[in-house]
Amino acid sequence: MNANSRSFAGKEGKGSLWNGSDAPIIDYSLTISENPPRPALDSMNPIQTQPFDELKKIKGVRFPDFVSFRQLLITGPPGAGKSTLVRKLGGWSEEGYIDLSLDKWWTAQSLSLRPREIHLGFPFKGIKEALAVFEKPWLEASPPLELDYSRIRIPPNKRFFFSVNWRQRYIFEFVLPNAQELLKQRIKRARRGTHHVDESLSLELVERQLEVYRMAAKYLYRQGISIYIREGSEGAPHRIILESANENS
Repeated sequence: MNANSRSFAGKEGKGSLWNGSDAPIIDYSLTISENPPRPALDSMNPIQTQPFDELKKIKGVRFPDFVSFRQLLITGPPGAGKSTLVRKLGGWSEEGYIDLSLDKWWTAQSLSLRPREIHLGFPFKGIKEALAVFEKPWLEASPPLELDYSRIRIPPNKRFFFSVNWRQRYIFEFVLPNAQELLKQRIKRARRGTHHVDESLSLELVERQLEVYRMAAKYLYRQGISIYIREGSEGAPHRIILESANENS
């Protein structure tokens, strides 16, 4: 199977990445404040955002004015609300996957049906294959794996009038909730036992998964990919603000 057409059985790897025999026990004893403090969107690796001035509604959901319904690819860490958003939009029901380290990932068949939910495989230093942040090698790595920006492939610039502008063909929405809110959502979902990715949850794990997506969003945005951020499926969309020309992640 082509790596960019890779699919995960069920939601975010349910039953496909490891079997239940070695699955860790979910710790339901975690206590989360009913009204936790709301730190900046990226408390581990700061990312500056601001609301868009011009918004429109598509099927009751707020989007930047420039967004076209058929351009949308929705991504984010486990439990962020991607599937909820896609259902609201009446988008493609099956999840897709792209490996950002593969050349021409932007031509993958999984991107042809939109709007849809997309999982991202990231290249990490010292690891040959790209990993999603819910795969066992990423979860068990100690110390935590570091993104390898040099291996992330970027679509070419538009060269001719009739050629495809791959950097603007898609609009990626990164759904990045507040870490404590995301943990609460995932603990609630874990009690239903529907997602293996919700096993052995902790705030530290959720923050690390968010951090990978934040760093990737900022890097891809700097390379000219059309990206914006939404803080949870009910949140308003925000543009990324890059503070300096030397900021690469």
